[in-house]
Amino acid sequence: MQLRRLSRSLGELNVVGWSGTETDGVVKSAGRALKILELFDVLRREAPVSEVSDLLDLPQSSTSVLLRSMVVMGYLHFNPNTRAFGPTIRVALLGNWVNGPMISDGLLMRLLQRVNARTGEAVVAAVRNQIWSEYVHVVQSMNPVRLFVVKGSRRPLIRSGTGLVLLADLPDAVIKRIAMRTNAESGVGEPHQSIQTLMDNVAGVREQGWACTLDTITKGGGMVAMRLPQIGEEEPLVVGIPSMTADLRENRDRYLEILREEINRYSESRQVHATSEKDSLEAWAEGGVLHL
Repeated sequence: MQLRRLSRSLGELNVVGWSGTETDGVVKSAGRALKILELFDVLRREAPVSEVSDLLDLPQSSTSVLLRSMVVMGYLHFNPNTRAFGPTIRVALLGNWVNGPMISDGLLMRLLQRVNARTGEAVVAAVRNQIWSEYVHVVQSMNPVRLFVVKGSRRPLIRSGTGLVLLADLPDAVIKRIAMRTNAESGVGEPHQSIQTLMDNVAGVREQGWACTLDTITKGGGMVAMRLPQIGEEEPLVVGIPSMTADLRENRDRYLEILREEINRYSESRQVHATSEKDSLEAWAEGGVLHL
């Protein structure tokens, strides 16, 4: 995704994030189709072929064919008046069954929105994707001067705030392998991470329960992050607050306290939900009425 072009399309001065490129092991057409859906999630509006092609740096002819194929499949619609494409309700309903108590029942979204309302800053939910921390959801900052964080962005686990929290739950041997792979695959001009420094940082996260990084990836920006409690075999999920470095230095402790309070509130809501669901199922199994 071309961030400078995206900045113009969105009317945002400080667009940050994204580290996605064509990678080995990905079928090109499948990868491009998913990138198109991710782009619409960032734009939150219809877009013509030329804009999609420009922002994703794809050939316009193949972009047009792919968009029309997605219309035939029912995932996009075409507006003949504006000559623009947009996602259909079918896209919105994809995956709404995954982790119902957290996602479709709205508990995670409400958590992110409450943190956003109390801090005024952007809030991200991140998961591990191989050697990356990937932002699977973003609530944007409400501040007039802000970082606009692109949903779907990936940051190295070993250098990002959300990444350090995700690493803290892994065995040391696995963390070292991730560090060696990241260093080996880093591009020209990208800094290599000292494994000893990384292990010291991870030890600090394990002890204090949170991570804070400043100017490590985005100059002038940083992140404070905490992990959400897991139930069963759920995928580890981290909540982070990205912001300008100066704002994080001044408000770090307040942001951390807000994260603690809202994560505790989220955990209590999940426990209530789990108890209510169990009682309803037991009543149904006993031949009673299942109240939904």
